[in-house]
Amino acid sequence: MTSKAFRLPCGNGCVRISQLEGQRVALWGWGREGRAAWRALRSRLPELPLTLFCTPDEAAEAHALGDSWLAPEGAPDADRLSSFDVVVKSPGISPYRPEALVAADRGTRFIGGTAMWFGERAGEDGVVASTICVTGTKGKSTTTALLAHLLRAGGTRTALAGNIGMPLLELLDPPVEPQAWAIELSSYQTGDVAASGARPEVAVALNIFPEHLDWHGSEARYISDKLQLLTGARPRVAVLNANDPRLTALSLPDSETLWFGDRRGWHLRGDVLYRADREVMDTSSLPLPGRHNRGNLCAVLTALEAMGHDGVALAPHAASFLPLPHRLQVLGQRDGTTWVNDSISTTPHATLAALECFGERRIALLVGGHDRGVDWSGTADALAARSPLAVVTMGANGPRIHRLLEGRGSYRLCAAADLADAVEQAREALGGDGVLLLSPGAPSFGPYRDYVERGRHFASLAGFDPDAISTIQGLGIH
Repeated sequence: MTSKAFRLPCGNGCVRISQLEGQRVALWGWGREGRAAWRALRSRLPELPLTLFCTPDEAAEAHALGDSWLAPEGAPDADRLSSFDVVVKSPGISPYRPEALVAADRGTRFIGGTAMWFGERAGEDGVVASTICVTGTKGKSTTTALLAHLLRAGGTRTALAGNIGMPLLELLDPPVEPQAWAIELSSYQTGDVAASGARPEVAVALNIFPEHLDWHGSEARYISDKLQLLTGARPRVAVLNANDPRLTALSLPDSETLWFGDRRGWHLRGDVLYRADREVMDTSSLPLPGRHNRGNLCAVLTALEAMGHDGVALAPHAASFLPLPHRLQVLGQRDGTTWVNDSISTTPHATLAALECFGERRIALLVGGHDRGVDWSGTADALAARSPLAVVTMGANGPRIHRLLEGRGSYRLCAAADLADAVEQAREALGGDGVLLLSPGAPSFGPYRDYVERGRHFASLAGFDPDAISTIQGLGIH
């Protein structure tokens, strides 16, 4: 077994890039996160030898950088990973892959860019000042963007970054220091915060449903990893959904806990927003897709108050929020059909939430994609009770979903070869009257790089400009 002298964390308990000096270090992954990690390492350790595990095309791109201390290689096995003290891993690469588990058992430390950023910016007490981290299975991107929007509306210079589309390491040394950080974290990144040894000032958990089981390996591990932002990172303040049983069961002795969705704090009564018994505003006309996102406004306001802001004064600024692309995004109308792009929907729960947004309208629903073993039986029951006009299945898990739905509801059930075929069948079922809703309830992997590419293809099939509908406004520091 390889003996490793290197240990993280140390000092005030936080990971520092300077600790990598003289260590055997590799990068695993060369997407946006991997490139951001390379730039961050070079900003602190310009002559640290780095091995890069990547594809041949990515290796050619890396060679073109002219970094003589960077050595690209192909996919690593367990022995190769075990030859390094530290592997800086991109979020999409699971640490539960067999080769990673073997290397970790032999002493290799796996960290991510999120851990590096938090470690670099932690204060003496380990707290990263002015950070509000948001996680949850559903609604976290919109919630994080809304948080940044309200902060900026109140005159606070705010960074919007993380899983939402800008790696934190791209803002490691910002030209202008923000006064607040609105950070979205996926379940791939929450453990990184805990591993960094640093503490967020505020952590928000919206909800927990089974997702990303292929990455985490099991539902129990997904939940455990997701909750690491609370249980492992020990935020100064934890803002939790009072209606989620997994969150209400938590004990967080190191954090002050604030609840939203509870009548003692920020909550909705119907469409009306309340702070305790004080009526604040009607939310029905807010540009927030789905009632769950209007409910998440309560999470945002609770977090803002935890940071010392006036939630009642900031709440009305939600009316000027610009919805994010690919999240219950109404593209427009074509020939009597309303086209809705909910490509970010990667769980059955998200699909059901999308259906609720359109009441009793005629809906043709497109579902299916990458199969990661999520149970659709409860969704099949719900669709039978609230039958859309048509359901079109597609993708790798399409046949499995199709079998579950057969004979369950009054909807017209169709099977499609791909997204283009699904759109045509849905359009035919609607006959020029209703909502054509892409809410797949599954990832896009296989035919598409990510949900953005899938949403762009859907927009082009509908006759809309994919560039015009795909930009997330406000990333970075404003």
